[in-house]
Amino acid sequence: MFKKKILPKLALVMTALVALTLSACSIETDVSSKVYNHVKASKTITWGVKYDTSLFGIKSVKTNKLEGFEIDLARLLTKKIVGKNGKAKFIEVTAQTKIPQLKNNNIDAVLACMTITDERKKSVDFSTPYFKAGTSLLTKTSSKIKSVKDLNKKGKVVIVAKGTTAADDIARLAPKAKIRQFNDYGSCTNALLAGQGDAFATDNGILAGIAAQHKSLHLVGGTIAVEPYGIAVNKGQTGMRDAINQALKDAKKDGSYHRLIKKWFGKIPGFSIKEAEY
Repeated sequence: MFKKKILPKLALVMTALVALTLSACSIETDVSSKVYNHVKASKTITWGVKYDTSLFGIKSVKTNKLEGFEIDLARLLTKKIVGKNGKAKFIEVTAQTKIPQLKNNNIDAVLACMTITDERKKSVDFSTPYFKAGTSLLTKTSSKIKSVKDLNKKGKVVIVAKGTTAADDIARLAPKAKIRQFNDYGSCTNALLAGQGDAFATDNGILAGIAAQHKSLHLVGGTIAVEPYGIAVNKGQTGMRDAINQALKDAKKDGSYHRLIKKWFGKIPGFSIKEAEY
């Protein structure tokens, strides 16, 4: 009699638990695919991009349109993710605003020279790397400096921008050199042109953009410390991250990714496409 009463109740409890578990899994799946489902339905991806970084993302003074490697890459990935009629929408982000914009759901993904770091991984999820960025050196074309080893001498001066990791890289690789810091890339470039240093150290892609604007400057010595860029999505949005990773994989496989790298960086003096692409 006891068993007859308990068994039906136990069966009801087990059924309820299974239903609850399935419901929880469904909710979890819906949350992790929220952004992905939205972009698929709207056929639009809103990208946070740079408006002021030559070669990557910059608003042309002549045409008033956005152009650059990351702009073209965003358009390419959009079509691979949501179809040939997919639309890429752009919103400007800075170093200070890109993560808050993502957290506030103003953008779906950040494609803006964003270095993959352990600290940032606490707030966002990154795609596989799309640009092998890293500290490199910019010198005058008339300079005898060919590598970081040539800077490891007393009297040599290396220019860096405040707040970048370049100073640490130079201190480690050329400890005998003096480091001179300036507030921004423009000031660093002007200091190099004025002869206030022997080389300017920062991300290779940033230097490539500067070299493209100044024929008297070029990159030397390759990448001395690798710090790759990744596309960021809000933490937990694995559906969107996975879709981006697959699109990147397809773009690399069909050659469209390589063509974009070559288009924007292939003619930059001293810049190695092989070192930059994945």
